[in-house]
Order: sequence, then structure tokens, then C-alpha cells
Amino acid sequence: MTSFSKQLSFRWADIDPNFHVRHSVYYDQAAQHRVEILESLGLTMKAFQTQHFGPILFREECIFRKEIKLSDTIFIHTKVAKMRADASRWTINHELRNEEDLLCATITVDGAWMDTKLRKLINPVPEIAIQALASIPKSDDFMES
Repeated sequence: MTSFSKQLSFRWADIDPNFHVRHSVYYDQAAQHRVEILESLGLTMKAFQTQHFGPILFREECIFRKEIKLSDTIFIHTKVAKMRADASRWTINHELRNEEDLLCATITVDGAWMDTKLRKLINPVPEIAIQALASIPKSDDFMES
């Protein structure tokens, strides 16, 4: 597998007054895709609750390249771009591409893991999180930091 990918679905409520997908929807779609990926790798909400940890973001950035309209066919492709060897910090990239494979947007998030009881960063990271991140395909320019 070269990336986690899926076709996106947009709703009427996702459109702004310029008749294209509003900027915040890009972030919502990427967040939903990350949650779906983590769940498919065993990092479910129940796992987070029982082990008292979860992902947090330090930075979330979108570079808009081509507008997306309600009827466009768009696919999201997700990869890990950077990760520490202990999986305590990571960067994930999402590419939104149309059916001609033209890049419409790139969303980049930098994150880590937080203890949900102490409300602090955790290290060491639970093994389930290390395995999950290791299972996500890496970008061509992947860096271990």
C-alpha cells in the first residue's frame, strides 16, 4: 500500500458563498480520515479511553492549489511524512486530488500523544500507537527525526 486513500463526499453545507468547498471542510475531511485510519489500525476511541491517551496537534496547515466544487470527485491520500523513532512526535500529510490526479490541496499536521488524565505529553508511547504509526505508509521524502 502506498497510502491510505478514499473518495470524499461533500454536502451542500460544505459549500461557501463562492460555490466551492469552504476552507474548514478540508481540515474536517483530513481529521476524519486520520480517525478512520487509526481505528482501522486498532486505535479506536475505546482503546484511547481505556489506555488514557490520545493524539493532539501542534500545527495544522492547508495549502490550497485548486478549488473543489460540490460535484467534483476528490480522493484523499494520507501518509506519514516525519516521525521520531519512538513515535512520540509525527507529521502526517494528506493530499486531496481530483479524478485526473491533479493536486487540489495538501494538509499537513504535526502531532504527538497526550495522557488524557494528566493532560501532558506522554513518553514512552504505548506500543499500540507505535505499531499503528509504523503501519501507515511513508511519504517519498519521509524523515525519521
